[in-house]
Parts: sequence; C-alpha cells; structure tokens
Amino acid sequence: MAATHIALFASGLAVLLLLVQGSPPAPVVQCRSGNTNCTVTNGYGAFPDRSTCRVAAVAYPSTEQELLLAVSDATEKQQHMKAVTMYSHSIPKLSCPGGSSGQGLVISTQSLNRSVSVDMATSRMTFEAGITLRALLDAAAARGLALPHSPYWQGMTLGGLLSTGSHGSSAFGKGSAVHEYVVGMRLVVPSPVPVNGYYANIVNLGEDDPDLLAAKVSLGVLGVISQVTLQLEPMFKRSITNRVVSDVGFEQTISSYAFTTYYGDISWYPSQGRVVYRDDVKVPITTKGKGVNDYLGFRAQPTLVVASLRASEELLEATGNVEGKCVLFRLQVDILIATGMGLKNNDGGLLDFTGYPVIGNQSDMQSAGSCLRSAEDNLLTACGWDPRFAGLFYHQTTISIPFTTIADFIADVKKLRDAHPDALCSTELYLGFFMRFVRNSTAYLGKTDDVVDIDITYYRSKDPKRPRLYEDVLEEIEQMALFKYNGLPHWGKNRNVGFLNVTNKLGAKLDKFVSVMQKYDANGLFSSDWTDAVLGLRGKEVVVQGDGCALEGLCICSTDDDCAPKQGYYCRPGEVYEQARVCRKIKSVEADGLAWSA
Repeated sequence: MAATHIALFASGLAVLLLLVQGSPPAPVVQCRSGNTNCTVTNGYGAFPDRSTCRVAAVAYPSTEQELLLAVSDATEKQQHMKAVTMYSHSIPKLSCPGGSSGQGLVISTQSLNRSVSVDMATSRMTFEAGITLRALLDAAAARGLALPHSPYWQGMTLGGLLSTGSHGSSAFGKGSAVHEYVVGMRLVVPSPVPVNGYYANIVNLGEDDPDLLAAKVSLGVLGVISQVTLQLEPMFKRSITNRVVSDVGFEQTISSYAFTTYYGDISWYPSQGRVVYRDDVKVPITTKGKGVNDYLGFRAQPTLVVASLRASEELLEATGNVEGKCVLFRLQVDILIATGMGLKNNDGGLLDFTGYPVIGNQSDMQSAGSCLRSAEDNLLTACGWDPRFAGLFYHQTTISIPFTTIADFIADVKKLRDAHPDALCSTELYLGFFMRFVRNSTAYLGKTDDVVDIDITYYRSKDPKRPRLYEDVLEEIEQMALFKYNGLPHWGKNRNVGFLNVTNKLGAKLDKFVSVMQKYDANGLFSSDWTDAVLGLRGKEVVVQGDGCALEGLCICSTDDDCAPKQGYYCRPGEVYEQARVCRKIKSVEADGLAWSA
C-alpha cells in the first residue's frame, strides 16, 4: 500500500484452488481523447477526500531524453506536473498536479522500467525509476544479488516506494527502509532558464552529495526520478516460522524481539487476544529450501466471493451487528494462520505449505503480489481491492511510534479494548495491528527515531457521510498515536488527520528538505495543494472542514456536525486519551448530558 494487508476469505478457499491468477489492474490514468483530457486516481479508485483529479494530458516517456523533453515543455508553459506510477498505490493525493484544476500534466513512469547497469565488484545496480519491485528483485537475482529490504507488496515502483519512504521490517544495521540503500540518483528537474535548449536539467546525485538526503524521500516535489543506484548484497536465504501466542504482556517484549530477530514482524489481533510473531532470520544460500512468499491476501481473489464478503460486512455495519463481524473475521484469521500466511515450502499451489520453517531465496521471500500477474482481464479474479468491482474498501492508519514508548501505547490500546471487547474486530480482516521495525534515518523526511511502524486497516463506507461501528475507538487510537505518542505518519498512507503537526515533528530536517526543494523547483511546478499542506507551505492546511468531515478523517471533530448527529454520532472526548475528540454513538443526547462542544 500502498501497500495493504488483507486476509484470505474463507468462503473463497475452494475457488482459489483453481483460480490462482487475477485480472491486472486498470490504468490509473484514463483519458477521453488520446493522451489528453484525463483523470488520475490511485490503485484503490479514491483519494482520501474522494475528489476527482483532472489533468490536461499525460506523457509516457520511455527514455531519459524523452523525460527531459516532457519536463522542459511543461516548464516552459509554467504547467504544474506530477509523476504517476504504473499502479499508483499511494493513498494520499500525491499524484495529482497543483495549479489550475484540469490544467496539469502527469508524467507516467510505466515505460521507464529497465535495469540500466550492474557493477558486480561493488554489488551495485542501477534501475530506471518506473521498474516494479517484482521486476527489480528478479533482475538482481539473475545476477546473484539481493535487495536487503523491501516493502511486502511487490506492485510498487522503485521511484514510488522511495518517494514515500516505504520499508520492510528490521532494526538491524541501517534498517528496513529501501532509501537507506540508495547510493546514487538521477533526477529531471525544471530549469527557469534554458540549459542546452531545454527548460529542464538532469541532476546526478552521488552518495556523498548532501542533496541526496532530500531526494531519497521526496514526496515527488523535487522533480521526476529517472534512475536509482542501489547497494545490493550477494543472494542469501531466509527462514521463516510464524508463532502464535497470547497477547498478555506482549508489549513488554516488542523491543527485545525487534533487536534479536533480523526480519521479524508482529501481527496483533486485539479482540482475539492473539499475537503472531514472524520469526524470520537470514540463513546461508546453501541452506536447503525453495520457499516462496505468496501471501494469501495478495493472491487473486474470486471477485464474486469478495463482493459477497463486502456485502456481508456492509450488512453487519448497517444492522450494528459487531458480534457477527467478530465471528466472521476470527474465521479469516484462523485460516490465515493454518495455511502459513501464504508461505509455500515449494512453489506450486495453494496447498504447498507443509510446515515450518519455510526457507527460500531473499528475492522469493521478501514480497508478494501474484494477483497482479495475469494476461487475462475478465475480472473473474482480481486483487481484492480492485475498484472495478464491489470489493474491499478501507481506511489505513499507519503511524510510527518510537521503541521507547511503544509499550505504553499498546497498554493504552488494551485499556480501550478491555472497555469495548468487540470494537477492534474490524481490523482483523486486515492483519489487525501489523507492526514492522524501522531505524532512524539521515534522510530529511525519513524516520527521526528507531520506531515500530503500525498499520491499522479497517472498514470504510462507500458513503462518506455514513459512520462506522465503534467509530470513536479507532479515532481515539489514531489521535493517541499521533499526538500523545508523537507518531510520524507513513507518507504513502493515512487519512488527512495523520499529517497534522508533522512539520513540528520533523523540525530542522524539514527546513533542510524545503531548502533543497526550492533549489530544484523554485517555482513549485511539482508542488500541489496537498504537498504544500503536508509540508506547511503557502498557508495550505491538511484538514478539510465541513459536515461529517471527521468520519473520513478529513478533520478532527470540534462540533457535533463534524460527525453524524442525525445518525446518533456526536463529538465527544476520548475515554483513555481524554484530549482526543471523536465521533461516538450515543443513544440519547439527553442521557449523555448537555450537548458537548470543544
């Protein structure tokens, strides 16, 4: 997600025995006339504010020279630009150009997807920015090399995952963020005056260039990434065992686990009181095993089954049947655990999980996404969130909390869980509270501490004015993570409120980033209202006020109208984190006391 994490649907098991490949996603850029008069979206079919991004045109450069020409032409016209990737799995509106609505240009990197060069003496490879993670891993493996860390979803491009600070899980060495292994980068940036006849310039950043600290995680505001050089290492294998235990006191062991398990991560299912530790370590390449990570939620799903599950979830929401959601999702978790979370001891079919440990090459174990790989487009099977059918639709809150305070945060969440035992069932279709580990970074928009990065994915209504069951509990957890525990958001995920006060959290590092940004794009042609708001520039704000704005995370409620008073949801303080302001279901305002306001 954007990469997301979705559990297997129990009712689809039999079908999945036969249907293992899915329809490829539809293009995220759709045009009415050739490459003009277009709309841009993301892989989920909706941005957080659900607005439509219209652009004047799309360019599809296939060489760096063509990319230079596209940026030059737009710069000469003073036209706002954004790069857009092949699948565009960032949730925020990062791919929509600024400027006058409908007048921008998007530059697709889908044809900039090749390996450029390899230096076997130094284990370094250079790739074009539009290469997908899957293609990158395969190209490196063909040379006997491995990318040390990567996100778990292989449908991201190199330029996209770097721009949003994407990562795997490890507290060892430089950590799990892919940008820590960037040793060179080429950018195409605007030029206010012609350079060799172009209103654009190619910037070549080496590993000792201080501007690389801005370019490694850039939100796409410096220009378009053309090429990236990565520090790889000789191929190795990983050995993985998933271990299920009770969640009693587990928060006290998170730090010790992270610093003793090289690739470990944790899935916490709070309403079930269960924790799944992924005991995941490096082993020599000579270790026997041909394991493959084919995570069940990233396999092709039968669309009729997914649509049926979504319809059931919507019915349970509409009737307030939280107990039904808990029963349904516990079954999903049981199946996920019983089938090895999609790990295969030998690649060849759904039932090829025969037990732990599962051992395989790094390139086969570090990411998944087989739902993307199909030449057919019949929509019988697809990725479960494909917006072309009535499948999954969700919010995703992803926030990094320092190791020093993670135990206190989990303890606070447990207090809410204990007060409302069924409130967090809705997260358990999507790996519950999914925890990965990331080291602090020298990149200006990288992590400021050694952190536990927590993904919380949960039901989102197709109707933005309709509240969720236990709306207040997840809102309180979101605000608690952001403000009580000073959490940093993942740049490619989160609702709008996730980015509140991020400028204060980054401090001087943000100032350094903005300085480089102004150096490469002084006129802000790669900026937009969204990136300006996130970076605290030009007076833009990330919150969007209006009736019901808190339901979608566009604001934090301050009045009842920010919630859904006609449906019984009113703005109230948090229960554990009392400074929170959340939309709570109240049977009677009179029984609750006088109407409360901030």
